[in-house]
Amino acid sequence: MMNIPSFSPVVAFAIVSFCLGELGDGLNIFQGIYLVNLGWNESAIGIALSLMGFTALIVQTYAGDIIDKTTMDRRQLLSGAALMTACSAMAVLFVREGNQDHMLMYVTKVLEGIASSFIGPCLAALTLASFGPDQFDHIMASNVLWGHIGSSASAVLAGSAAYFLYPNIKYCFFVIGFASLFAILFVQVLPQGDQLMGRGFHGSSKSTDNVNNELPVDLESRKPTSTEAASYLSVLSEPRTLILCITGFFYHFANANVLLVLGELMSIDNNNDGDDDIEDDGEISETSRSAIPLIAGAILLAQATMSVATILGGKLTERGIGRKPLFLAGLVILPIRCALIIYWKDAGNVYLLSTQILDGLSGGFLGLLHPYLVADITFGSGRFNLIMGLTASSFGLGATMSNFFGQMMVEKMDHVASMSGSFLISFIPIATFMFFMPETLKTRGEAQNNSNTGYILTK
Repeated sequence: MMNIPSFSPVVAFAIVSFCLGELGDGLNIFQGIYLVNLGWNESAIGIALSLMGFTALIVQTYAGDIIDKTTMDRRQLLSGAALMTACSAMAVLFVREGNQDHMLMYVTKVLEGIASSFIGPCLAALTLASFGPDQFDHIMASNVLWGHIGSSASAVLAGSAAYFLYPNIKYCFFVIGFASLFAILFVQVLPQGDQLMGRGFHGSSKSTDNVNNELPVDLESRKPTSTEAASYLSVLSEPRTLILCITGFFYHFANANVLLVLGELMSIDNNNDGDDDIEDDGEISETSRSAIPLIAGAILLAQATMSVATILGGKLTERGIGRKPLFLAGLVILPIRCALIIYWKDAGNVYLLSTQILDGLSGGFLGLLHPYLVADITFGSGRFNLIMGLTASSFGLGATMSNFFGQMMVEKMDHVASMSGSFLISFIPIATFMFFMPETLKTRGEAQNNSNTGYILTK
């Protein structure tokens, strides 16, 4: 086996997060372009690319529960999930020219959805297991930041390969393969940490103040105060969990459709010049080469802004700013973004594309605070990863419904009506979180043996 240099735990987690960020969603946008060039129709592409999301929607809660209860080394699960994600995403290279090989893509997208459902919870569990509840926020913020940087690097590398090697854009998918290889190699240097603490149980030893160079003191010999997990009913019915699920559902119900409508509005002017890309023999035309850097640029802009939001959110959290105001800030950005898109719908692509900055800020704050809130609510219950999966499934359900109903409104009415619907719905999560969600800062660990939570412990 290849010998990997040793790194401090913080650096090791940053490297792995960067590589996993490069895996991203398997470069779905570029896969869509590639399949169009092979002759696939839009409906077949839509089915293939949506299957991953539908599968993850179903699997995420179960994946979190498996990660909670497993006796396996979670590093092995993370390596396997990364490898399966990369292999499934690269299966597009075996699709033959013409509108064929649909089943290959459908099956591999289902496998990709299953594998990707384990990556986030595994990384969060290893972080909690290695650094404990006191340092979790700091390290998780670093993980999220490096994940965004990895996604940005993936967009640049894949976009560059697709642009310079056009029309052979299939070579851009090797970025996924290399990212998976490096992720698997560097997962070896991650600490395993306290297996029980990784599912949200308390530990008995002290944490270290020096998170940059070492693990918590005596972490390997840390003994949990209890190995009894809260019952499923008590955890799933916890009011704060329900509020977070409802908030995330309606946020994504409003938000997911916005990017689709934005892309359609930006393409209206381009379609007027579409005749230049149509081939004389009547075959499906290739996507314009000049569109590739625009797509990569849109991804890069959003990820760069998310990186800034993650740094800002992490700094504010370290200064004692509560979860509630920061999460609300992310929610409030969405109706502003919707209003600007409606106002600028005829102003040109530059104005419309600039709204991606707001998307990055909103997504950055919410993506950072999601694991913070779940850890605050569940630590001590032994169900941390279960609730991470449940909340992610709720968010995904909202996004799926948003795409369906949002595009139905576009078809039956118009883009402005669809965007107006997202604008109105975006106030539901704001009101829900503002009026019903209590502040969770400094409440971490109260879940266990606390009558206020209503948790019932079980073997």
